[in-house]
Amino acid sequence: MTIPALRTFVLWSMAMLAGAAIVWHGRFSADMSFFLPAHPSASQQVLVDQLREGAVTRLLMLGISGGDAGQRATLSRELRARLASQPEFIAVRNGEAHSLDADREFLFRHRYLLSPAVTPERFSVAGLRAAIAESIDLLSSPAGLLVKRLLPQDPTGELIGLLLGLDAGAQPASRAGVWSSRDGERAVLLAQTAALGSDTDAQARALDVLRVQFAAARAAAGVPAASLQIAGPAVFAVHARATIQAEVARLSLISTLAIAGLLYFVYRSFRLMSLGLLPVVSGALAGMVAVSLAFGTVFGITVGFGSALIGEAVDYSIYYFVQTKGGDTTTWRARFWPTIRLGVLTSVCGFAVLLLSGFPGLAQLGLYSLSGLLTAAAVTRFVLPQLLPIGVEPRDLSALGQAFARLAAWLPRLRWPLIVLATLAAASLIANRDPLWNQELAALSTASTEDLAIDHALRADLGAPDARLLVVVSAADREQALQAAERTGAQLDRLLAAGVIGGYDSPVRFLPSAATQLARRASLPSAAQLRERLPLALADSPLAASKLEPFLRDIDAARVAPIIGPEALHGTSLALAVDALLLPRRNGWSVLLPLRPPSGDHLRALDAEALRATLAGSGALLIDMKTEVDKLYAHYLDEARLLSLGGFVAIVGLLGATLRSPRRVLRVIMPLLLTVLLVTAALKLAGVRLQLLHLVGMLLIVAIGSNYALFFDRLGGRLAGEPRTVASMLIACLTTAIGFGTLATSQVPVLQALGITVGPGAVLALLLSACFIQPAPQA
Repeated sequence: MTIPALRTFVLWSMAMLAGAAIVWHGRFSADMSFFLPAHPSASQQVLVDQLREGAVTRLLMLGISGGDAGQRATLSRELRARLASQPEFIAVRNGEAHSLDADREFLFRHRYLLSPAVTPERFSVAGLRAAIAESIDLLSSPAGLLVKRLLPQDPTGELIGLLLGLDAGAQPASRAGVWSSRDGERAVLLAQTAALGSDTDAQARALDVLRVQFAAARAAAGVPAASLQIAGPAVFAVHARATIQAEVARLSLISTLAIAGLLYFVYRSFRLMSLGLLPVVSGALAGMVAVSLAFGTVFGITVGFGSALIGEAVDYSIYYFVQTKGGDTTTWRARFWPTIRLGVLTSVCGFAVLLLSGFPGLAQLGLYSLSGLLTAAAVTRFVLPQLLPIGVEPRDLSALGQAFARLAAWLPRLRWPLIVLATLAAASLIANRDPLWNQELAALSTASTEDLAIDHALRADLGAPDARLLVVVSAADREQALQAAERTGAQLDRLLAAGVIGGYDSPVRFLPSAATQLARRASLPSAAQLRERLPLALADSPLAASKLEPFLRDIDAARVAPIIGPEALHGTSLALAVDALLLPRRNGWSVLLPLRPPSGDHLRALDAEALRATLAGSGALLIDMKTEVDKLYAHYLDEARLLSLGGFVAIVGLLGATLRSPRRVLRVIMPLLLTVLLVTAALKLAGVRLQLLHLVGMLLIVAIGSNYALFFDRLGGRLAGEPRTVASMLIACLTTAIGFGTLATSQVPVLQALGITVGPGAVLALLLSACFIQPAPQA
């Protein structure tokens, strides 16, 4: 190796090591942040916060199967005890009676500050008479034993009212003292992780701890046949990341081996084959470095997209090695580099517009593509010529080039039939444009059918319907937010009474605002006043006033007790509900009030417009979570289409400024447009509804196909005289088809979409570019 070549190799190696160090310390993510906007609206902000930091994303639903009901109950208790001691979990519930003791104790101790029934009228003579009479009537009900035990301390039934307000009908079924599925064949638990839902690494560790503790609990309980099912947002996130990582590794390996095999067949030299992969490795690393530095986090889909860059980035080295004759780099640079450079610039125009996207995921794809392709081209232009050994050339591919040249010379006969076919395809697409695009984000989900089934089953077992409709109130501080939630709750209570909704959840049931607590405390009479009123209230009652001394003492204690703060909930499962619904924000606090449908109805039965009308002017925001998700993705898709159109206009402008001939520009652009139209029509005929990565794939078709179209435009009718150039295009097309075609086998929908679009699209772009060759002048 010469001194200049050695110096070039050392500099390249140092740059690669620096890039590798940056990527090694980078952060990779597979969560939904890829699809979240950088500057969300008010409704979108709630969605963004819920997906990134919401307490719901920290909930895990657990199901234990195997053994009999008693064994499952024993294992449920053992698992709960073990998880409660692990730092990865902050709350674990399984319906054990003693596990709810802390909840009941909290409710009982603070009943006068928590009960909505506590008003001055409640403790008037008439109010006391009605409340105590109602408690006495309950003695003959299923709750009679509890009422009898509490009657001396709580004759007005505040605790019973609070317990009834917890909506026991939504609680899971119970077998052998623990929660179970409706059919009794599975014990169920609910756990909350300490880590945020967006911290996929921590969620993965929590799942690992959970499985280890279950294995230990199973052994301790002596139920070896028991199995554990886990569901929840964390499961989807962890499995999605694992799936993407496995797919990227598998597809990259397949692509690399297939392309390396093809390159070895072409070059017949391990040295040339290795050198030919330098632009690929350099481009992929440069893309990840650029994204890491610019965004701080690299999305898994971006990495998967980068695996397909192998197919295009290797084209540049193929052009160089195959087109260079006798090692004459100077001639290659003069004759071919301007065409390659123009092809690179068209790709730059196509992907640069993605940087303008308001969605970080789309901007990442644009930055990755730009950085990767520019780096691959630069390495081909400046590094490979320095490292190419003197006298080492690939095999002579002239015969292959001449054979393809003969086919290409015949293809222009299909020009007009193809134009007619593409016109018909365009008319069909326009006529059926409504079902063409899939507007639901679920189309991009990597969740398996098994995971979805388990999630649905455990959600039903735990009585946890999807919180599709949310009422959200926000304020500058926690106290104001709680007060706003109480006002909104009063409006929702009217809807509940009218049967419009079946219920709603609110943190103010367990953490009322300070103002409300002070008002309730002020409503409590003194012991002296109660001693005067009780005999009158109990005049015709079997209960003697002398039996209620504990009641008087508790009232006196409550009149001077401090108000409840969030810290008072620690150690109770009620803290989980408050954490899930009372959320700190960057500029204040928000309260979520999930709505439930009337009994027996589906959530879709709720009339969102009627609810909005009821809440109008209250400052509360009604959000349909599914609608917001789909609107967000639809906006994402609309923006991507608009940016793609802008990129296409930029490409046409670049070609017009460079080629300076409308006819030549049309010859370059026409095959690319026809390719996109025909690929889209083929996908439509195959029953595929287009989504975001199909659109990115179309951009890639234009970026890749522009190289072929520009070479054919340059060669014109001189194909037979340039067999090496023709052969280089054919080999480059094959590597691209391999690189993207392997993605078509992916289990990740977005990568599969890219593969089925670009793989065949690249081949079609090559053939259609040949259809528009300028015929040779007649002699």
